[in-house]
Amino acid sequence: MDAQASLAAWRAAGAYFDYRGHEIFYRTGGDWTVDDKPVLILIHGFPTASWDWVRLWDDLCGNYRVAVLDMIGFGYSDKPASHNYSILDQADLHDAFFAHLGVKACHLFVHDYGDTVAQELLARYLEQGVSASIELLSICFLNGGLFPEQHRATLTQKLLHSPMGPFLSRLMNRARFAKGFGEVFGPDTQPSEAELDAFWALAQEKGGMPRIGHKLLGYIDERREHRDRWVGALVQSTMPMRVIDGALDPVSGAHMVERYRQIVPNPDTLILPHVGHYPHWEDPKAVLDGFMNFQSAISKARQQGS
Repeated sequence: MDAQASLAAWRAAGAYFDYRGHEIFYRTGGDWTVDDKPVLILIHGFPTASWDWVRLWDDLCGNYRVAVLDMIGFGYSDKPASHNYSILDQADLHDAFFAHLGVKACHLFVHDYGDTVAQELLARYLEQGVSASIELLSICFLNGGLFPEQHRATLTQKLLHSPMGPFLSRLMNRARFAKGFGEVFGPDTQPSEAELDAFWALAQEKGGMPRIGHKLLGYIDERREHRDRWVGALVQSTMPMRVIDGALDPVSGAHMVERYRQIVPNPDTLILPHVGHYPHWEDPKAVLDGFMNFQSAISKARQQGS
């Protein structure tokens, strides 16, 4: 299936729910009639959307009840120009999503911007303990800025996050988007022109990137502001966590994993040396194998402990 057909099929299979008066696109997969089948929540990155996960979708749905949404400001969800976009709000959105689905416990599989959302969800879970509305069972992180001191923003991100951001957002077009997007992929795993067309279509859906691209980048400052809380959650947590990372990512590649190994107790990491910032797109089989091996180890440990 070509990229445009895949994207159209993804949209057609989705649904919407209301979040504070805004329409949020989401998709579920797997057999949700089997109550004891584990729930897996996927969280996408910037500047893309839930379609990022399409290459893992069918395999994941064979093992889990899977759900994913387009965060507000992304993909097919609403992109209000006046909205105060923040990681805290995106975490609130996911709390509302869990309630909408009736989910009480889940595993998280997250990427990029989604890593930071997951850190906030983890911090809340650690604070609330047994009174938490959702039990987090494990987290698998793909390339993301877990440590602000190791995040190396691209030139495009730096410019959009500068005082010129509102003006530059309006100048964003397919060519500029493709250039910046391609820079974070590995040299041998670049997206095709058709895939770039699809990613750009998602970014500009509902006028998104040209109107609010600069506002979505507020997470760069948030990571610095909340560093102690979000890094502290990684350090304090005893739940199973794994990092699967494309080493060639200039933004959060091997250098981020090195920092993770220095700071997080008993770090579980898997480096993929041949891919960049979108490992689940660039080498979905390697990512799927790494994730399923992680999950198998969790199940084995629980069996031994019971």
